Amino acid sequence: MDNNEPRGITISKKSIIPKERIEGVVYAIRNKKVMLDKDLGKLYGIETRSLIQAVKRNLERFPEDFAFQLTKEEFNFLKCQIGISNENSLRSQTVISKGRGGRRTLPYAFTEQGVAMLSSVLRSPQAIKVNIEIIRTFIKLRQAIQSHKELAKELSEIKEFMLKNSNKNNREFRRIWQAIEKLTNTDKKELKKIGFNLN
Repeated sequence: MDNNEPRGITISKKSIIPKERIEGVVYAIRNKKVMLDKDLGKLYGIETRSLIQAVKRNLERFPEDFAFQLTKEEFNFLKCQIGISNENSLRSQTVISKGRGGRRTLPYAFTEQGVAMLSSVLRSPQAIKVNIEIIRTFIKLRQAIQSHKELAKELSEIKEFMLKNSNKNNREFRRIWQAIEKLTNTDKKELKKIGFNLN
């Protein structure tokens, strides 16, 4: 242990959750990157119901830009976005049992700020460790999108230059541009796999 570390605290460099596992459950809803209550519950090792109850006891800490409940339309769109194979998993999020027969409710979504606030509400060592990994993942995803936007801007400038300095019907120009567009479309597909829109 480093002599500068406080006694009793060990700082681990190793991630407790694979980055890919977190990336796979980040979705785009209302033009925000969010994680759903059930996925967060699994990562924290607690029931979804317990997570939601903790949030409801501290509603003043979760304004709408931190957390919100999905509408039916958003939930249906999300099912389409994720794919039919995960539909049963998603549907199970809508059930929070209360008494006999249970009560149906739509999932809650948490933005990066909402996830950060959860550690102050849940307070468990596991929640704090998980939150550190989630926030690191959000930062990496933001950087990936920014890099993609910068690349798209540069390609647009190249295209504009080529259009000015080349005959639009030039076969060679068309071949070059098709190759560039193919590359950028591949990048977009790779980013969409992690669950959010670039538009």
